[in-house]
Amino acid sequence: MAVTRALRRLLRVLNIEEELSRLALESAAGELRRVERAFAATADRARSGRWLVVASAQSGELPDRLAGIEETHAAERRSAALEPMIAEAESRVETLRLEFLAKRVERRQAETLIQETEARDAVVAGRRTQQRLDDWYLNRLHAASRSSALDVHASPLEVPETTGPVSDKT
Repeated sequence: MAVTRALRRLLRVLNIEEELSRLALESAAGELRRVERAFAATADRARSGRWLVVASAQSGELPDRLAGIEETHAAERRSAALEPMIAEAESRVETLRLEFLAKRVERRQAETLIQETEARDAVVAGRRTQQRLDDWYLNRLHAASRSSALDVHASPLEVPETTGPVSDKT
């Protein structure tokens, strides 16, 4: 059974789907990294707010202390807003990773099916070629043996004709 055009077309479609799935996964992973960097920046902002509060306690500057406290509260609010975004992004990445792996499995199954079909076709073609060679060789031997058999049988029939009487003088 030869590999059909439809099967090859299916493999091309599966390759395209896998590529699109991979790109979607990379995009979602990039988005997750962006949100995680924002979360890390928020932690840095909270740390700098706390440092500002400590520094203002030593210097006695009330505006710096208030700014530090507000910086810390803003960082906490931002962290609270980013945590569900991170969880959602992680969930999306995991879902897209599973979809990508499923597409990869589908493509590999189609590739395997095509490779097995091609291998089976190659074996069948090899057997046919060998059968033709065997038949050719047997026909050649049979023709040669028929030809030599005719030569052997033809020799006694080809007795030279004599023009005179045959004598038994030996």
